[in-house]
Amino acid sequence: MRRAFDVTDAQLLRYSRHILLDDIGIEGQERLLASHALVVGAGGLGSPVALYLGSAGVGHITVVDDDVVDETNLQRQIAHTLDRVGQPKAESVRKAIAAINPDVVVTTLVERADDALLHRLVAQADVVLDCTDNFVTRHAINRACVAHGKPLVSGAAIRMDGQLSVYDTNDPAQPCYACVFPEDSGIEETRCATLGVFAPLVGIVGTLQAAEALKLLTGLGSRLIGQLLMIDARDMVMTRIGLSANPQCKVCGHRRHRPD
Repeated sequence: MRRAFDVTDAQLLRYSRHILLDDIGIEGQERLLASHALVVGAGGLGSPVALYLGSAGVGHITVVDDDVVDETNLQRQIAHTLDRVGQPKAESVRKAIAAINPDVVVTTLVERADDALLHRLVAQADVVLDCTDNFVTRHAINRACVAHGKPLVSGAAIRMDGQLSVYDTNDPAQPCYACVFPEDSGIEETRCATLGVFAPLVGIVGTLQAAEALKLLTGLGSRLIGQLLMIDARDMVMTRIGLSANPQCKVCGHRRHRPD
């Protein structure tokens, strides 16, 4: 994380409700202003994530998405508007953040997040938020986070069900995403385009992702590390499941190998 700096009078006013919190205060807000968050995906999850990170004063946000805004997105992707249909989602999110907090530096990349790009971007970030909807990209994000030891906040939502977890890739005792969802597990890929998704659910999951990222950046940490939060929006039930590291994990297993 970058070196903290003095909060200006204007920032004291804008972020006063954060500063009043004992858990954050001026020092925590300074950390946010000096932080860099990488958001991969600017759709249903990425919209609330980016808006809350921006409104909270995360100084630099990088948004990666290669898709454009479509009318079918507007049911749930709250960062986008009807007049931005056809525009790149990453650019639409940048405009949405600027309308709330123009002081935030937003870098947009309208391209697919592959291994090479992610390794470069993750190395520069303080926290990474996976807001994507496919396992190929999710695993690429996880590999980059493990390689660079960066915390990963991962969310997902489909139909009426959501999930959220935080992966501490710096701690060999903790699992990575691939420990929980191995690439060769044969998990069937599901998309909103074919199965649908309850509109507020992506807001619930995305807002929780933003909350976990802000806690990590301010030094509060996250109690979701090593936990999978399952959200049933139909009955509004949230359940936590403990996660274990896989010693044989092809991505992070080497961290747990010790010489005899």
